[in-house]
Amino acid sequence: MQRPSPTSPLLSQPGAVPAEGRDEGVAAHYGDPFREQRALEGGSGLVDLSHRGVVTVTGDDRLTWLHLLLTQHVSELPPGRAADALILSANGHIEHALYLVDDGTTVWAHVEPGTREALLAYLESMRFFYRVEVADRTDEYAVVHLPAGSIAEVPDGAVVRETPHGRELFLPRADLEAYAASHGPLAGILAYEALRVEAHRPRLGFETDHRTIPHEIGLIGQAVHLQKGCYRGQETVARVHNLGKPPRRLVFLHLDGSEVHLPPHGAPVRLAADGPEGRQLGFVTTAVRHHELGPIALALVKRNVPVDAPLVVGTGTAAAQETVVEP
Repeated sequence: MQRPSPTSPLLSQPGAVPAEGRDEGVAAHYGDPFREQRALEGGSGLVDLSHRGVVTVTGDDRLTWLHLLLTQHVSELPPGRAADALILSANGHIEHALYLVDDGTTVWAHVEPGTREALLAYLESMRFFYRVEVADRTDEYAVVHLPAGSIAEVPDGAVVRETPHGRELFLPRADLEAYAASHGPLAGILAYEALRVEAHRPRLGFETDHRTIPHEIGLIGQAVHLQKGCYRGQETVARVHNLGKPPRRLVFLHLDGSEVHLPPHGAPVRLAADGPEGRQLGFVTTAVRHHELGPIALALVKRNVPVDAPLVVGTGTAAAQETVVEP
């Protein structure tokens, strides 16, 4: 059974409302999700991601070893450069997503809540004769997100991932509360997710299911390097890239703003012309309320769904689509 991450001390902050489901353990919001979104968009604020797993790999062979296992080219990864990577099944389906950085002696990675123990078991099974040590550091370190444009100071010695969307800090858990107090305002996971959906950024377990391949959600080039050596699932990646098209594609949806409730994960997507009783052509992966765009969502649909076709979600919520992954 997966051991849960420690509950964040920031849930004791004024106005904190606990998140549910896969994001349990941190705050959904601190009283005003839209204000929190605007703060992040403006380059201020801090998001508590301490429910995410933290895994490290040390040893002289850490980069060459990971290079053999991951979809990303990391054998010569310079210290301080962020990289996204996947672990695939033998059939090319996404099993794990790692967000990593090397500090010169250690590779640090944060992963989705609920996935770290399976990831650690797989990594341990692949060690063989390589000079590497794999460790679960979740009890010791917490992940914090600072948005793009933030001028918040980074503590001396903190490991940082610099990305186009902001900085991700690996902080000692003992320092989390003090750092948040001096680098707020705090923003909850709802605000973070709204901006993630707006940016069309897929998330493991939300935009993926047991048969998702990287091409379907736009991860070729971002988390999958096409010119690196062999890794598990590479045959599927190369075949689909060179000879075919993925069976599904990620789309961005503008939802009817008059609806009170957001469609849940898995809500069916159909052609508007066929109505809510028509044939299901996909499903909603993440739906959020955005402070400017209103209700929006990401969804996986069949590749042959016309890119300009009006859609309906769930029991009849109208949805206009924008292309994320080309058909």
